[in-house]
Amino acid sequence: MRNIKYRLTFIFLFLTFTATVTVNAQDPDSDSAVIRFLSGQGVPVTENNSVKLLNGGREKFDDLFQSIAKAKHHIHLEYFNFRNDSIAGLLFRLLAEKAKQGVEIRAVYDAFGNCSNNMPLKKKHLDSIRKNGIEIFPFDPLCFPFINHIFSRDHRKIVIIDGQTAYTGGINVADYYIEGLPETGEWRDMHVRIEGSAAGCLQKIFLSIWNEVTGQEITGIQYFPSHADIDGKTVAIIDRVPKKLPRQLEETYLKSIRSAKNVIRIVNPYFLPVPAIKKELKKAIARNVRVEIMISAKLDIKFTPDGVFHVAHRLMKKGADIYIYNNGFHHSKIMTVDGKFCTVGSANLDYRSLRHDYEANAFIFDGEITNELDSIFEADKENSVKMTPEIWKKRSLWKRFVGWIASGLSPLL
Repeated sequence: MRNIKYRLTFIFLFLTFTATVTVNAQDPDSDSAVIRFLSGQGVPVTENNSVKLLNGGREKFDDLFQSIAKAKHHIHLEYFNFRNDSIAGLLFRLLAEKAKQGVEIRAVYDAFGNCSNNMPLKKKHLDSIRKNGIEIFPFDPLCFPFINHIFSRDHRKIVIIDGQTAYTGGINVADYYIEGLPETGEWRDMHVRIEGSAAGCLQKIFLSIWNEVTGQEITGIQYFPSHADIDGKTVAIIDRVPKKLPRQLEETYLKSIRSAKNVIRIVNPYFLPVPAIKKELKKAIARNVRVEIMISAKLDIKFTPDGVFHVAHRLMKKGADIYIYNNGFHHSKIMTVDGKFCTVGSANLDYRSLRHDYEANAFIFDGEITNELDSIFEADKENSVKMTPEIWKKRSLWKRFVGWIASGLSPLL
């Protein structure tokens, strides 16, 4: 009888332990779940990085120009556009000085992005830049009738210096990131500086597009120096390449939202998410995850604000907290999850970024950086109004109708 009791006790304890292990395996921390997902997808998750948030254009350009001044071997730049204004003029003068010192300078800009801004780089500007020893090329030049060339644009914003220091985020090269615009006011955005092995991941992205655009074969260990084996911050660079890696970024967003247990915070200027992301946000709300989304009262593209308000209102009715930012245009592309990890990058949560364009986002698995972004989010609430049913009713019937139409046409916006 005693042996039977021992055996039953042992079986009970074994089953309890097995059940606990199974639950833990199915319910890991949000950050470790995403790290495992990325590793399973073959995405390098590097642990020896230093990371600095650059909150706004002034911080970004001050930091970037200091790093450019220290460059010894090469400077690589990939931008949606270089607006032909004072900050671009200063940048190209600094690059010209580095070229005189023997530093290799390579730059890529998106041809459509260049044409779409009101101060584009023209042939005379490009000729002057090239005469100063800077290699600069357009990505996918527009050709008549060019209908096939308005999709799959290079929307990345990347700089790599000596293979050691890299920058990425949402900030192009334009004065309005510092001075704002009359139509929108202050132009808020976020960038990040990364030093460590993740810089090598951004280098691979740049050289891939550079070699494709120019037909060159730039490679070699001089572009991928070794990095100190330090216990730093964990970073994964998620690259979106049409046809090659078309859904990797979207799937990483989806996995991040699914993994959340407490809170998701999102700032995204053109918040017209693809159906899968809207669905996962609603599921997160249903399992009592607090979802906070910040949108801008003013945007730079017609019809888009009304579409964004329509989508945000639908999520508000499901239980999301929607904050309408009123102190300018919040152009940042940010998400934080559970205070454990975050993403900063070039991708909007819309069809164009997640289904068409070339994009790059840094996923940073670090509580310190994530809490810094959460603190910025909380501070921005002071310049925001929380959407309520009463505020929604104040919008005219016409604007609500336009928003419904714009949200339906969002794949084309």
